[in-house]
Amino acid sequence: MATKNNLPINQIGASSPALFSRVRSTVEAAFYRNNVRKITSLAEAYELAKNCPGTTVTDLPIVNAKELGLPEDAKVLLFNDGKITGRQAALRRLVNDKTRNSYGDLVREVVFRGNRKNWYHAEVVVGLDKDFMVKAHLLMPEGYENTLYSWLLNFQAFEGEYAELYKNSKEIPEGDIFIYSDPDMVTEDYPNGLALFDDKFNCACLLGMRYFGEHKKGTLTLAWSIAGRQGYTACHGGQKRFTFSDGKEKVISVFGLSGSGKSTITLAEPEGDVKVTVLHDDAFIISNVNGSSVRLEQSYFDKTSDYPLTRDQSKYFLTIQNCGATIDENGRIVPVTEDIMANNGRTVKSKFAAENSEYKFAKATDAIFWIMKDETLPPVVKVNSCALASAMGATLATKRSTAEYIPGVDPNALVIVPYANPFRLYPLAEDYLKFKALFEMGIDCYIINTGAFLGKKVTKEITLGSIETIVKEQATFKSLGGIEELSYMPFEGFEPDFTDPAYVREFKARLLDRLNYVSALKDNEALPKEALDAIQKIIDQVK
Repeated sequence: MATKNNLPINQIGASSPALFSRVRSTVEAAFYRNNVRKITSLAEAYELAKNCPGTTVTDLPIVNAKELGLPEDAKVLLFNDGKITGRQAALRRLVNDKTRNSYGDLVREVVFRGNRKNWYHAEVVVGLDKDFMVKAHLLMPEGYENTLYSWLLNFQAFEGEYAELYKNSKEIPEGDIFIYSDPDMVTEDYPNGLALFDDKFNCACLLGMRYFGEHKKGTLTLAWSIAGRQGYTACHGGQKRFTFSDGKEKVISVFGLSGSGKSTITLAEPEGDVKVTVLHDDAFIISNVNGSSVRLEQSYFDKTSDYPLTRDQSKYFLTIQNCGATIDENGRIVPVTEDIMANNGRTVKSKFAAENSEYKFAKATDAIFWIMKDETLPPVVKVNSCALASAMGATLATKRSTAEYIPGVDPNALVIVPYANPFRLYPLAEDYLKFKALFEMGIDCYIINTGAFLGKKVTKEITLGSIETIVKEQATFKSLGGIEELSYMPFEGFEPDFTDPAYVREFKARLLDRLNYVSALKDNEALPKEALDAIQKIIDQVK
């Protein structure tokens, strides 16, 4: 069996300090109160969500409903959460040895205040192969049945064949994940809400958080931490496998923030006699032992801005958030997508949206692509140093998407988000060393600029075409400004001119931004000195 639960009586208590803490014990105890109803199937969760006040039951049928474990006449459900339509990273707090007692007091008070509510308890499996499967529990109050239902759809409901597969999966010497969520509860100390994580004990407490993405990414945050302790690299990105007519295979992984193009790249089908198989477009893990990868989620949580109802992919919607509704010419209730009502319309989309998909790739990754939006970079840059490759991932420069809610912050400002993963709970150096180890295993590293180069937009066709050329081993590269560790794929109109002082000045300035970022990292965020040295070496070569 995977994560630990239902322990023998002699392993419960202080004799198992790695499984019990003040915060975790308080959170877990809330699941067993007499005002909690255990949800035992996805179909049950659907009926609760459909009948929840405020739900819009659209007239769009769910495709392959029976195969998903839903009633055959199930419809797509729409439920909106109010003003906040994105994640609120600034409200996240981490429990550590210094704060464990004070946060324990807070959580006990929060749970007590919830005693007069009715609650629902659901279970999922995170990780869809026997190599890595974690059981996760979510507690939600009455009125938020849609959030619970979307959570069960997004991951894998603990029922049927997956409950059996879990029993035979690799044992993980840690406790299950427990997440307590009360979207209506705020406290005096945290009037805007709180996302509290005790990652060493695999538990969280979400207060005042209505947005479904907080629950999805909160679950993944804890699962990634567990994976890291079990010899995996946590990946917020997409992975796909190309299979050629001669049987040769290539696996690539792409990393970027929501809205950067990682889903487009992951799900794109190439032309010609090439078969593509998708692992996932958002969350997976790579083994640092053999390079294999495991998918963590069953479904896809996508923006609806790209999906008018005329697009074929819209037929795979399961639930929808942050969207309007109207009645069409046939008298059907249908959603209004394309971010007309809010800036971050979202849908949990069925696993059937990707025609060819798998839950594990036994073949090791061949290439990692960092998705950047940096105007000084040509469309594709190859990095030929393991330390620099990981350092560039640690200084991944991009623009925030509407999935992040940050009041007063310019959404177009360039930001650095290490490894495109703002959900990490452990020291940043762990990611740096794990990605570096992957490159040392022989994985190639590329940077793809999906923004603009000196004001000229890099088109989707250039990005997808260059990746296809690389996996076919037909790509040619030129030295980038004489820098030993960097080369680029030439495209007409996107040639870097290192004889132009203005361009050289801007190119060097962006490298200095990265250098200054790494230099400023302290304590839990500090990187090994070699990361700083790798960037400095590039700067020293720019004339």
